[in-house]
Amino acid sequence: MIVHVYKGRCSVLHTVAKAGVILNLFSEDAPEWGVSDIAKKLDLPKSTVSEMMATLASQGLLERTNSGRYRLGWRLYELSRTLLDTSDFYVEARHEMRELVERWGETMSLGVLSGSQVVYVEKLQASLAIYDMLASKNIHIPAHGSSLGKVLLAHRPWDEVADVFKNQPLSAFTSRTITTLDGLKRELEQVRRDGYAIDEEEVVAGVSSVSAPIFDIDGHVVASVSLVLPARRFYPQQESYTDIILQAAQKISKNIGYRPRRVHA
Repeated sequence: MIVHVYKGRCSVLHTVAKAGVILNLFSEDAPEWGVSDIAKKLDLPKSTVSEMMATLASQGLLERTNSGRYRLGWRLYELSRTLLDTSDFYVEARHEMRELVERWGETMSLGVLSGSQVVYVEKLQASLAIYDMLASKNIHIPAHGSSLGKVLLAHRPWDEVADVFKNQPLSAFTSRTITTLDGLKRELEQVRRDGYAIDEEEVVAGVSSVSAPIFDIDGHVVASVSLVLPARRFYPQQESYTDIILQAAQKISKNIGYRPRRVHA
């Protein structure tokens, strides 16, 4: 009986894992998939894929088109809104970001780490120039080049970071992008010492940013927040913008329960 239960649990976990792999195939570049396409891509029987996709569709996670192919379902959007609306850091960060955008007239971003990418949780645009340069429809940005990503990576164990980039190159987006693991390691060490990260036109030429970490009640970095603006305005007032984002991140962290540990002499 114990063996039977164990096998049943393994089967369920295996099915969930395959469902996750299927959902991860859907992207901006490949928004629709057919059963045959996925079966070939994942080297799985068509009958298995067909059953799984029909099940995902019945739960609203996928939606079948008139041509018989599948797209992501709106239930995922509902779940994502629930995730955001019940995340303390998002609620507090959005409030603070709105105030800063109104006060300073600059663009702000909020991100979380997903593998080698930073997923935008929120972007509040204040500048049409920045809006165009950042291509606001994008939902992620490379972690190794962005200030948001460097903050998040800096608070992960280096072995974990190195493992993420082990089988993929550190792509260059501009001439300033870090493209080696050694270079990234040195940069992350500096970020930990400083308490903030800077993107000096490393993802988009002409655009710079400064980011700081948001800590939860347990002292874990759950997100990073950034101030984004044209490089020509950023460099002359880099220190001032850094102070602004550090104060904002500290305020958000405090409002969700974070209290820095006191170091006793």
